[in-house]
Amino acid sequence: MKPEFLNIPAGLASRRDAPRWSVRCESDRLTDVLLCAPAHLSPVPCCSVTRESLDRGFETDTHKALAQHRDLRAALERHAVRCHMLDPLPGLPDLCFTRDSAVVTPWGPVLLNPALGHRRREVDHVARYLSELDAGPVRRIERGTVEGGDVCVARDGLAIIGWSGERTSLAGAETLAALFRTHGWDVLLCPFDAYHLHLDTIFCMVDARTALACIDALPQEFLRALEARGIHILPVLPAESRQLGCNILSLDGQTVLVAKGETRLEALLWRSGFETVPVDISEFAACGGGLHCVTMPLARA
Repeated sequence: MKPEFLNIPAGLASRRDAPRWSVRCESDRLTDVLLCAPAHLSPVPCCSVTRESLDRGFETDTHKALAQHRDLRAALERHAVRCHMLDPLPGLPDLCFTRDSAVVTPWGPVLLNPALGHRRREVDHVARYLSELDAGPVRRIERGTVEGGDVCVARDGLAIIGWSGERTSLAGAETLAALFRTHGWDVLLCPFDAYHLHLDTIFCMVDARTALACIDALPQEFLRALEARGIHILPVLPAESRQLGCNILSLDGQTVLVAKGETRLEALLWRSGFETVPVDISEFAACGGGLHCVTMPLARA
């Protein structure tokens, strides 16, 4: 039987000896990211956002989606981020949402276990690509389901894992949490309503002590746990989170990619000392994903 757990030395991945493919903090400087062009993007009616889009008659404009993705890549490269491109595959309409198939930990990549059958095929494709990068995964989650949009490597020593029971199960969250806890990390588990699809649609770290969050959608116990750990919340309105406004990408703890048109959030971030780079993601947002969803950090320094 294939082992779910691969041996990771307990002392591995200090700042000095971390593997090349390593993430210890969601807001450390992003050096490498995994992207996939949305050549086959289409709204899959498996979440509330895409169902609402379909009810409005939305159809993906592939040319527009590809142009938006090129602009995203250009924005990343202007900030010295190396973009590694995963080949799109027919029959995998969500493959451009690279965040969900794997998460890179301080000990290397961990392959996840999405809830939907077509998304589990994405994991095999990502696994092959990671092997080509000499970034072979250190582990594959097989107990419970867990998707990358629910995983936040918040800062060195603290991981946050959301679970709705629909995309990430409690069993999957606990399985991934065990890896971090084995290495002495503090792990917060956050239950939330499956209406919001993934945790990163209602909660994203901006720097090591600041997060954007839709507090109306998060449990008070979780918010108190964040406060106890010194994490300050910049509040996101429910309507903004539905437009994937909360779904941002921190490039270095100072510069933040945000959805174009989220002027209130841009102003909020600016007043809080952050620089913003607006990127049009309308085609992706209509399919349930934003900037955090379409980027899977491979390495942060």
